[in-house]
Amino acid sequence: MSTERVRVKGLSIYRPIIYGNTAVVLTPEEREAHPSREHTHRWTVAVRSAASAENSDIVGGADDLGYFIRRVTFKLHETYPNPSRSTSQSSFAATSFSTRADVDKPPFEVTETGWGEFEIQIRITFIPEAGEKPILLYHHLKLHPWTASGADVEAPPPADVAAQLGPVHSWQYDEIVFTDPFQQFLNTLTAHPPTPLHKARRRPVPFHTANPGSLDASKGGVPEFTAAMEKEETQRLEEAKKTVVAEQEKLRVSLSEKEKELEKLRRELGEV
Repeated sequence: MSTERVRVKGLSIYRPIIYGNTAVVLTPEEREAHPSREHTHRWTVAVRSAASAENSDIVGGADDLGYFIRRVTFKLHETYPNPSRSTSQSSFAATSFSTRADVDKPPFEVTETGWGEFEIQIRITFIPEAGEKPILLYHHLKLHPWTASGADVEAPPPADVAAQLGPVHSWQYDEIVFTDPFQQFLNTLTAHPPTPLHKARRRPVPFHTANPGSLDASKGGVPEFTAAMEKEETQRLEEAKKTVVAEQEKLRVSLSEKEKELEKLRRELGEV
């Protein structure tokens, strides 16, 4: 058997990614020229590497993820017809729209226009050498400015005010962990180490509802994930895991007690 198709037991390796969207308000001229006059925003949803390139005007994307991701499928709202539309088309340039877009090469992103927010399903398919099943992520498309609570504003600001506020960013950090990877895939991963996140803050930080205080820090330009944020997110995920484990233990104890009560009732009925 080739060692390339042998899994390396007891080893885990991860790759940091971000997924989310950036949205901007269409100008009056763009809305006038658009086939759907009710559309108010242009947005891009994407899966990217977590680190940002120097002097970049986008969030993340310093690394090409094509060395381990084969395809990213974005499933849009069902009100977007014609699911067979080519992903090279933009809704701003065409009268047809898609509910699903398969992106087979970087950048793994789709740009569309619309007027409403909705949940987008993101399916990541890995290269064949990985031998891994696809994973699903979910992102709530964000068009309107954030509030400290993360809740939607009662009434979106007028278009001219929203345009002055600048782009709306909504991004989530995550880590894709590969446990017991195939040797060939491990070789591919180790040959492409991810660009490290900057330790210190040099740009605005992405807003996160778990940290309302980051709202002001997220303003003033294109946000960037940092090593400090990575550490905070890891800690948040660990705390969430502990909470889940604690709840599972409570349910286990409760179930055990109920089973004992049921057994007691059965014995009592048998004695009658």
